Amino acid sequence: MDYPRTIAIVDDDGSVRSAMSFLLRSYGYHSITFESAEEFLRSSSVQDVSCVVSDVKMPGMTGVELQHCLIAAGRRFPIIFMTAFPEENVKLRALSAGAHGFLTKPCDPQSLIDCVETALQAEK
Repeated sequence: MDYPRTIAIVDDDGSVRSAMSFLLRSYGYHSITFESAEEFLRSSSVQDVSCVVSDVKMPGMTGVELQHCLIAAGRRFPIIFMTAFPEENVKLRALSAGAHGFLTKPCDPQSLIDCVETALQAEK
């Protein structure tokens, strides 16, 4: 039986969270949004997540720090990063730690969907 996969969106920009949530829902995914990495980590929804799409630069904990916390906690679902400030060293750290994508904002909507679908397929 197919069920909607839950995609967590972690981004400090409300308009980005809203747009990504709408896009993912239009492709049949269930999305939940978080304003910060800390809010996501405190959420009971963490256990229901199939994939995370996170901004890299956020106040407080960064997306890459979130990735490391999730790995340390044994949470191994796919993580896709988006950033308006692509830095090669950050990209390499994220990808070497297992990120499934590193996209530059503004991102083509189809590129994001393709990345999510590829990441979810890899986890099957």
